[in-house]
Amino acid sequence: MKEDMKNLIRVLNDSLMSIDETVFEELVEDSAGVLHNGSKIIVSGLGKNVPVCEKFVGTMNSLGLEAYYMNTNNAVHGDIGLVQKGDLVIILTKSGETVESVYLNSLLKNRECIVWLLTFEKESTLTREIPKSLVISLEHEGDAWNIVPNNSTTLNLIVLQRLAMRLCQEMNISLEQFKKNHPGGHIGEVLKNV
Repeated sequence: MKEDMKNLIRVLNDSLMSIDETVFEELVEDSAGVLHNGSKIIVSGLGKNVPVCEKFVGTMNSLGLEAYYMNTNNAVHGDIGLVQKGDLVIILTKSGETVESVYLNSLLKNRECIVWLLTFEKESTLTREIPKSLVISLEHEGDAWNIVPNNSTTLNLIVLQRLAMRLCQEMNISLEQFKKNHPGGHIGEVLKNV
């Protein structure tokens, strides 16, 4: 088991080190700019990326930063009304070829919003259509067939959580602000005397 864990850590580390720091900083800058202007961040994905998106939104909401999850399928059934002028939308798709994500991007072009792509393929329909693309290299998913959304979703979670933590800094969120949003559970208990 220890060898498996060592290999997992190596694969995840190599993937994280493959991220272009300049591109990530641009994502942070765009996101902070959108929030400073009173607009919101929306993450959109399907399948195993749904809980990843929801976790990011939960963290952002705990920080008092406006973020929402928009299911890529439901977007075409009315949920795209969430996207307003000036918002920033992050589309998660491993291949950059997911039909629903490609269609969503075509609809977003008329929304006067900023679109970012979080993907694992340098060459795809969406990397060609979305100039603001954060591409992560991934050696292997970690399953017997190299197909189960395993390491890719873990990496998406790490990247989005890092974005949330950077936005906490950029937006000067104080512990007092966080405390107001998190009165319950163990964290609420710990913060009672802070």
